[in-house]
Amino acid sequence: MMAQPAPAARTGWSRKHLLGLEELSADEITTILDQAAEFNRLASKGEKKLGLMSGSVVANLFFEPSTRTRTSFSLAAKRLSADTIDFTAAGSSVSKGESFIDTARNIEAMGVSHVVVRHSSAGAPHLLSRHLKAGVLNAGDGTHEHPTQGLLDIFTIREHRGTLSGLTVALVGDILHSRVARSNIWGLKKLGARVIVCGPSTLIPPDITKLGVEVSYDFDEILGQVDIVNLLRIQFERQRSAFFPSIREYAHFYGMNGERLKLAKKDVLILAPGPINRGVELTPDVADGNNSVILDQVTNGLVIRMACLYLLEQHRRTGG
Repeated sequence: MMAQPAPAARTGWSRKHLLGLEELSADEITTILDQAAEFNRLASKGEKKLGLMSGSVVANLFFEPSTRTRTSFSLAAKRLSADTIDFTAAGSSVSKGESFIDTARNIEAMGVSHVVVRHSSAGAPHLLSRHLKAGVLNAGDGTHEHPTQGLLDIFTIREHRGTLSGLTVALVGDILHSRVARSNIWGLKKLGARVIVCGPSTLIPPDITKLGVEVSYDFDEILGQVDIVNLLRIQFERQRSAFFPSIREYAHFYGMNGERLKLAKKDVLILAPGPINRGVELTPDVADGNNSVILDQVTNGLVIRMACLYLLEQHRRTGG
């Protein structure tokens, strides 16, 4: 008999789509985190295959390269007993001139219940949500948001610290181009964390303080204050000009290494949304050290994506 999650974890969700954390309330974010914790509990008991989405079809539409996110969503759907369609732009009809909307609508016509989409253009999932009957889940849109990465980062912190309230979290690196930073900021602030963004002035948006965060350009200066350091990857693929003199100089001022770790609190948590550039954002000894929870992030990504898909499925089955 396939296990069911605890009834208490099912309440508090009324959305057809999950497009970003900016639009979610603290209660809605907590509902997702609680549902993920329930899936974690069931998995720890050996109950990994659940029949909660049997008969549903999840289409993964990835117009950008991805390893962790796409694999995680695919496995999450299968753990919930949904069928999956995995789409990549390379070799598809998009290369023949078919529009983004037409591609999605044709795939939806195969009986798709939910569409997971990653696209280089900000707002692409929002556009799809206005043209599809299926639920739409944002897997990253341009430099706008990456809600499930933000959620899994927050979930990882909560698993280790019990709460977000009162914690100080530093987001370090390429804030300007990072959709992960934006989702983290929205979620962390709503759950009561203090957020400091840190990096070269050229990689910090000039109006970022409007989101309620503090800004620092000196990593060493803030290290003793923070409980969590989330080291963001340099988005070389999104940069059209040089934002710092050299990778070596960036690593010197903003890379997390063993010496810099000594300046931090002894129990500081080190997070890094992959893929990581070893020797740039952090050195191997830090990435693989006792303070690192990077692999926990990857593991938690599965239950977070299961929770998101399940909650959207519950909305679909109950008619909203």
